[in-house]
Amino acid sequence: MHLLLCGHGYLGQAISRDFLQAGWSVTAVSRTDDDPTPPHPQLDTHATDISSQEDVDSLKRLSTRPDFIVHCAASGRGGPDAYRAVYRDGCRNLVTAFPDTPLLFTSSTSVYAQTDGSIVTEESPADPDRETGRLLRDAEQIVLDAKGIVFRLAGIYGPYRSAILKKFLAGDSTLEEDGRRFINQIHRDDAAAAVVHAATCPLASGIYNVSDSHPRSQFDTFKSLSKQFDIPFPPSVPRDLNRKRGWTHKQVSNAKLLATGWIPEHPDALEAAPAIASTLLGGEG
Repeated sequence: MHLLLCGHGYLGQAISRDFLQAGWSVTAVSRTDDDPTPPHPQLDTHATDISSQEDVDSLKRLSTRPDFIVHCAASGRGGPDAYRAVYRDGCRNLVTAFPDTPLLFTSSTSVYAQTDGSIVTEESPADPDRETGRLLRDAEQIVLDAKGIVFRLAGIYGPYRSAILKKFLAGDSTLEEDGRRFINQIHRDDAAAAVVHAATCPLASGIYNVSDSHPRSQFDTFKSLSKQFDIPFPPSVPRDLNRKRGWTHKQVSNAKLLATGWIPEHPDALEAAPAIASTLLGGEG
C-alpha cells in the first residue's frame, strides 16, 4: 500500500512515521525539499506546490500509484490568499489529478463559530465568520463531493510544541475575562494515529472531529497547570476578539470517531502536560 502525503511539517512527519511503521510506502511532498528533519531512509520526498495543477499532475508519474492521499499541508500562517492556494486549490488539484484515490483533508475545528459553550458534533452548524474559515469550508466541500474524508482537528500539541503550555511556563498567559472559554486540543501522535486508522479501517466518507476527550475551560486549564508547575495563576484581561481564528467557545465532541474504534493515547491534555513541558524547557518548540 502506498501513501501520498501532501505536507511534511510537524503533523506530517508523525503521519509518515506511523504509515512506514504500518508497512506502507510513503511519498511525502512539500513546497520545498528543505525539511530540516533527516528523512526516513524509506521515505520518498518531492518538492511540489500543490496549489499548482501542473505540479500535482506531475505526481501521476510516480512509480507507484497512491492508494490513499492525505492533505495536511500548512498555510504557513498566511492569510486568505495562502488559505485559498493551499487548501481550496490544493484539494481541488488533488481531486482532479487522482479522482479515484481516497483523499483525507485535515481541516480545523475553528470552522465551528459557536460562542455559547455548547457541545459541537459533526452535525452542528459550521459557519465561520472569517474568510479563512470559509475557505476551509470550501476545501472541505471539494473533498466531500469527491467522497473523501474531512478531519476537523482541534489545536495540535505534542513534543516540542504547545502554544498554551509554552506561554504558561514562560509566565505570559492571560485569562480571558472569567476564563469560561473552552480549550479543545489533540496530541499530535493521536492525530497521526487517527489518520492511519482512517486509511486502514477504512473510514466512510464524511466529517470527523479529531479532538481529545476532555475539553477544558481556560480557567480550569490554568488552575490545573498552576498546581502542577507551582506557577502563579495568570491575570485576567478582556477577551481577544481579534484572534486569528476568531473568538469561539465550544466543546468539540470526538464521539463519532471514537465509535469507529479510534482510541486516543492522550485523552486529556492536562495529564500529558508534564511530559510535554520537559521537551519545551530548553527544547526546540
